[in-house]
Amino acid sequence: MAHGKETPRQKMIGMMYLVLTAMLALNVSKDILDAFVLVDDGLTKTTENFSAKNQLIYNEFGKLAVTNPQKVKEWKDKADKVQHKANELYDYIQSLKVRIIKEADDKTEALSKNKIDAKKIQTKDDTNIPARIMVGADNNQEGKKLHKKINEYRELLLSLVDKREDGIINSVKKTLDTSDPPLKEGGEKATWESENFEHLPLIAVTTLMSKMQSDVRNAEADVIQYLYNKIEGSSFKFNKLEATVTVNSNYILKGGEYSAEVFIAATDTTQRPDVYIGNCQAFRTADGKTDYKIVGASQKLPIGPNGKSIFKRTGTAVGNFPWSGMIELKQTDGTMVRKPFKMEYQVGEATAVVSPTKMNVFYVGVDNPVSISVAGVPSEKIKADISNGEIKKVGNGYIVRPRSPGNALITVRAEIEGKVKEMGIMEFRVKNLPDPVAKVAARKGGYIDKNTLIAQAIVQADLENFEFDARYTVTEFSVSAVIKGFAQEEASKSSQITSAQKDIIRTLSKGNRVTFQDIKAVGPDGKTRELNPVQFKIQ
Repeated sequence: MAHGKETPRQKMIGMMYLVLTAMLALNVSKDILDAFVLVDDGLTKTTENFSAKNQLIYNEFGKLAVTNPQKVKEWKDKADKVQHKANELYDYIQSLKVRIIKEADDKTEALSKNKIDAKKIQTKDDTNIPARIMVGADNNQEGKKLHKKINEYRELLLSLVDKREDGIINSVKKTLDTSDPPLKEGGEKATWESENFEHLPLIAVTTLMSKMQSDVRNAEADVIQYLYNKIEGSSFKFNKLEATVTVNSNYILKGGEYSAEVFIAATDTTQRPDVYIGNCQAFRTADGKTDYKIVGASQKLPIGPNGKSIFKRTGTAVGNFPWSGMIELKQTDGTMVRKPFKMEYQVGEATAVVSPTKMNVFYVGVDNPVSISVAGVPSEKIKADISNGEIKKVGNGYIVRPRSPGNALITVRAEIEGKVKEMGIMEFRVKNLPDPVAKVAARKGGYIDKNTLIAQAIVQADLENFEFDARYTVTEFSVSAVIKGFAQEEASKSSQITSAQKDIIRTLSKGNRVTFQDIKAVGPDGKTRELNPVQFKIQ
């Protein structure tokens, strides 16, 4: 529940509570009253398990407080508050259970040293004593006192948990919910006290109280585990130290700034390392161990608030630039640990590359793919504009759609170290798409069998030897032939060969000629093109 999920033991408690409430909805018989005993026993055992596991965590607090009191004190003090308040509330509920049983049966054998054996309660069906003690009209209404104590306990737990810990907060609120039940039929309002202690048999009331005790330990477990984890999060355990350098990029542009964080990978916020830039060399100590020192000139880097030092250099010249140094850290026993590091960065000129991925020109009416890059700059930091048409990023590249023939200028900008810089302007030629070639039966003319020609449905317009997927559609054409000395011609206002045109073809004999002419087609640029005629000779 501490993280929005219920453990098996918490699910078991919930199931027991469902069984309990279901029993309350039935007419109470001896068998049902005895069944409450089983539920109460289960809750009692679960609560004892909670208590035992909680005590293990408290023991861990005590051990850590001995070895590292400075880091543990804050969280142990909070855990002690939880333990005191949880025990106080648990014991108070237990005292109420004992008092109810004693007043209902002053000779009861169910009590032994403040412990309750539910099986031996003789007055399980008594509904008067629990209501009088918990909801009575006098000034000693223990139900209201219990209500207040649970609220106080809940608020204490919530005050010790970070407001961002939604899982634990919601778990505590749900577990220790003391809100009044919803309105009953007829608008009758009930209170939390009457809902839990009035008109219920004694064994049901004590079982409900056992569930409350279990809830107290459950919420206690959530919060002290959270507090214990805070100790672990603020502590550190390591047996190896390494010098670490992190950089935004090992490649910078001339005029830009190279920046790197230098720090010990495992460290303590109470111990700040010293970082030296220079020629670090290893040497043997008197006891035969390896140590390090800076030879020659050195620079000590300032330590930032996060325990990391920042190394900065401005790229004044193009080339590769190695740099190195040493981190020095004083251990708790007073000895010094020194760790070397070596890095390198590269300075390059600010250049942009724009490459059309298919041809060296752009065509109107089709998608022209291009690749755009700037050395040392990630693609998401690059922006491009075009003077003629539009350019947009698609996947890892760009698509250019020019507006009109002529030329187009592509301007590339890049964000470098938080600033947008112009990296270059490239000029490209822009052309209209070439004219397609008219074809019938995938042929541009020549000899053809009459039946093959009659079987054709359309006149096509194809772009030959062109890299782009540009499609043309024939919008009109005519078929003409000379038959028995007379010229015949039929037109079509689409790419379809009409029945009248096929009738002309059927009258042809071997050696006759037929011509598909006046062919017009429209391409993706929206322009109408007049295409070459296609002439066949019947074979």
